[in-house]
Amino acid sequence: MYSKWENTSYLSPKLVTKAHPEKGGCAVFAAALIRANELLSVWGGDIMTLEQVVDLPPKIRPYSVQVEEDLYLVTTGRPERADFINHSCDPNAGLIGQITLVAMRNIAPGEEVCFDYAMSDGSPYDEFECACGAINCRRRVSGDDWALPRLWERYEGYFSPYLQRRIERLRSEQREWRTPLKLKGPLTTTGANAPCTS
Repeated sequence: MYSKWENTSYLSPKLVTKAHPEKGGCAVFAAALIRANELLSVWGGDIMTLEQVVDLPPKIRPYSVQVEEDLYLVTTGRPERADFINHSCDPNAGLIGQITLVAMRNIAPGEEVCFDYAMSDGSPYDEFECACGAINCRRRVSGDDWALPRLWERYEGYFSPYLQRRIERLRSEQREWRTPLKLKGPLTTTGANAPCTS
């Protein structure tokens, strides 16, 4: 029979959770070499709408991830080890699908495993001042970070599917805006823009 204390998430046995007060309590670190594209975590939890998430107690809200437009995966019981994977503006992990995290590159033993919340969050439910310490730190993590064009190429293939759909729509709109109008027939000039014939 299911117990609310059983794990609903998966965390690779090559990862360990340690105290990390500078990042709010805990963090996940590699205990052994992890190769690029290796599975790191699969999150579990309860599915909620944004309206439900904002009504959660503040101590539960950080253990959530947006998985679709207006849908969030939330750990409502005891936080699990996979819940302690933190944000970084220079991540070594990314999403494959909505709930699966993989290594974007090799991760050395002792290195913290982090992903950029821009890969998953598309709403302002969990915004904060960033203290990741990366050279390229954005200083603030917001629900609009996914829309930064400089991240689209950098994280290609690592965005949550609903955000990838948003990005593709924006790219399509940009291409349409840049496409010159196709005129029917020759271009004629009249009025103030007509050439002088005197």
